[in-house]
Amino acid sequence: MGTQAQTEQFYGDNNSSSDGKVDNRTAKERAIDEWLPITSSRNAKWWYSAFHNVTAMVGAGVLGLPYAMSQLGWGPGVALLVISWVVTLYTLWQMVEMHEMVPGKRFDRYHELGQHAFGEKLGLYIVVPQQLIVEVGVNIVYMVTGGKSLKKFHDLVCEDCKDIKLTYFIMIFASVHFVLSHLPNFNSIAGVSLAAAVMSLSYSTIAWSASVKKGVQPDVQYGYKAKTTIGAVFNFFNALGEIAFAYAGHNVVLEIQATIPSTPEKPSKGPMWKGVVVAYIVVALCYFPVALIGYWMYGNAVSDNILISLEKPTWLIAMANLFVVVHVIGSYQIYAMPVFDMIETLLVKKLHFTPTFTLRFITRNTYVALTMFIGICFPFFGGLLGFFGGFAFAPTTYFLPCIIWLSIYKPKKWSLSWIINWICIVFGIALMVLSPIGGLRAIIIDAKNYEFFN
Repeated sequence: MGTQAQTEQFYGDNNSSSDGKVDNRTAKERAIDEWLPITSSRNAKWWYSAFHNVTAMVGAGVLGLPYAMSQLGWGPGVALLVISWVVTLYTLWQMVEMHEMVPGKRFDRYHELGQHAFGEKLGLYIVVPQQLIVEVGVNIVYMVTGGKSLKKFHDLVCEDCKDIKLTYFIMIFASVHFVLSHLPNFNSIAGVSLAAAVMSLSYSTIAWSASVKKGVQPDVQYGYKAKTTIGAVFNFFNALGEIAFAYAGHNVVLEIQATIPSTPEKPSKGPMWKGVVVAYIVVALCYFPVALIGYWMYGNAVSDNILISLEKPTWLIAMANLFVVVHVIGSYQIYAMPVFDMIETLLVKKLHFTPTFTLRFITRNTYVALTMFIGICFPFFGGLLGFFGGFAFAPTTYFLPCIIWLSIYKPKKWSLSWIINWICIVFGIALMVLSPIGGLRAIIIDAKNYEFFN
């Protein structure tokens, strides 16, 4: 047992040799790796992968899918949902496979894989900005989502109470993260992530079942809501970003896989892929019923958050909003952990700070406070989904894994692998170019009537 554990430990470290038995790190380097969030714990089970991926994937995005459908229409909407599910499952498989493509070495972070494909400096420049935009962007959106869901819960259970500003609810939501953010690594937030995964399936089920109970609205319309052609086109672009936002687990998948033990005989990709498949089945059970039934019942009158459109039964919708709060608490932590790892790696390895609790306390609290402040300033749910979904999620989710795959494996031109990867790349680039245009326009329109810190 001791030999196996030693092999697992050494095989899991990037400074080990290809035979998996020699660890060339200094004692100081080993201590730092054991302190950093991503590399400090490698004893996760396959089901950790399942609920971490569900928590990362199913989030604020699912609540915006009926609204995205209303901007796309039945044909394009259904097609994009299905195509995105298939494409992102394929690119996620690529990342799981590439985690240990070099014997004895593990790419524990997205940017490490990028560096292997594009070179030390170029890999960092390509991957890190995109990954940071995604993870910080998600955390900002989840601050808004958590605050809005808390406010909705309050308004439903206490109709006669004094109206409280959204700003205060975002602060209440953030207060939880000032505590949870000090959990050291992915495995330490497993319980939070499991609760979040269960909540995601629960509130998704409530969203579509409550819509069914409410029935098709008497004046339902399935045409585009925008009165002008240009408005419909911009809304269509924004909806592309909302779809892209819904499929976002790739940005943390290598970091999740890094927590699973691995040996040459039993590489981590086996249990990781098992967890991913289970997660994607749950994703389908959450996404498709919510998107299709929500749009069917409300048409183009649906809110950018389906739970906002639902009012009755009061207790059920209040409970669903509370479930959303619990879920986005877990999702926030899943996306924040790689950011914490980047910040702490920079401070400890590059700037030579001593790895201490005080350092972690200051950096993580500062990050939570920053995302809270931005969320308070720009609480535009639909526009944020579209903008971030296209600007950063499309590259890191839809086509960057394909580019890395082509760069490393170099499949023969016009082979099946070559064709599939290029189709994904073209599809992803189209999303990246078009979505931010619609998202930015939606934010500008919302901002016209918004009073800051209201």
